Amino acid sequence: MKKIVFLLCIISSSGTLPNLIAQDSVANTDSTKANNSAKPQPAAPPDYPRGERHEFVIANFHTESGVTLPQARVAYGTYGQLNAARDNAVLLPSYYMADFHGYEWLIGPDRALDPSKLYLVATELFGNGHSSSPRNTPVPLHGPHFPVTTIRDNVEAVHRLLTEELKITHVRAMIGFSMGAQQAFQWAVSYPGFADRIVATAGTAKTYPHGVVRLEGQIAAITTDAAFQDGNYTSPPTKGLEAFATVWLGWLYSQEWWRKELWRSPSESSTTFEQMFQYRRTHFLTGADANDLILQMRTWEGHNVGKTPGFNGDVEKALGSIRVPFLYMPSETDLYFPHRRRSLRSRTYVHGHTNAYPFFMGTHRRPRQQPDRRQVP
Repeated sequence: MKKIVFLLCIISSSGTLPNLIAQDSVANTDSTKANNSAKPQPAAPPDYPRGERHEFVIANFHTESGVTLPQARVAYGTYGQLNAARDNAVLLPSYYMADFHGYEWLIGPDRALDPSKLYLVATELFGNGHSSSPRNTPVPLHGPHFPVTTIRDNVEAVHRLLTEELKITHVRAMIGFSMGAQQAFQWAVSYPGFADRIVATAGTAKTYPHGVVRLEGQIAAITTDAAFQDGNYTSPPTKGLEAFATVWLGWLYSQEWWRKELWRSPSESSTTFEQMFQYRRTHFLTGADANDLILQMRTWEGHNVGKTPGFNGDVEKALGSIRVPFLYMPSETDLYFPHRRRSLRSRTYVHGHTNAYPFFMGTHRRPRQQPDRRQVP
């Protein structure tokens, strides 16, 4: 059987990946990042698969907050066909406010994830507006009354989706970006044998206090708009959403990205900073609901694999329990998840490997260059 390496489009300057990932029959991939704040992406080329949308409903889903959702809905997309042995699945958990289409630029016959060989399952986090969220859940849990869900809640719901709905008890690989990387870390700890190997890009195993402060600043940008009305708004709190976008833009891209004016492209070379900034602050995550945005930020804030039952808050102990090959790829310019090689090197998780990638865009999800399409036999 052919060996396929994980091909992340943003890789180390050597253009290679560690040998621990190049093992039998493993899906390859890249991780992408959340930000629909940029100008609308050009139409996908004809070879981009669009995926099939599905929804899995869990009755009486118990969240870690203690609140039970009468119906917890998990939206997801699938690509390819599940084989008879049900052993060609790859899980792609979504990132902040993304839908299942977020990984599609990596999917195709000559791309990192080939749906003619793999069965790809791309799931959507609670709070993105499609899975159960403040805006689509009926009273009494509508809007600001929706419970704060954790990364573990999301992992548990997707585990049930895979095992109960799709009858998948093992996946070849799991690839997550940003909040998808948070889910990847949690999967590795909560279900250590569920995946053959895992890739986590631009995410961490715990949200530390500095990250909480950043997120609280972005939440405050929304909630201080008088139109927010403690989450009981009747029309979008537009000023708050624009303030939220302004704060977020300062964190999304690296200082080098701004300094080099990398928002310019050959087709938009005349765009001024003022034009770009005005567009992005008013078109950031277009159509997103304020309560949904806040819910996912609260999910982000509470992430900590050390709080998994049995680890008593000890993150390193939790990471030390990981049993499968784990590739951790932080961005060297990421302001959300700063690269901390010393604390996240493979000494912490025995089967792990850290490979930081040099990338001016900070935490943005998609580079301009095309992904590396090579497959190693």
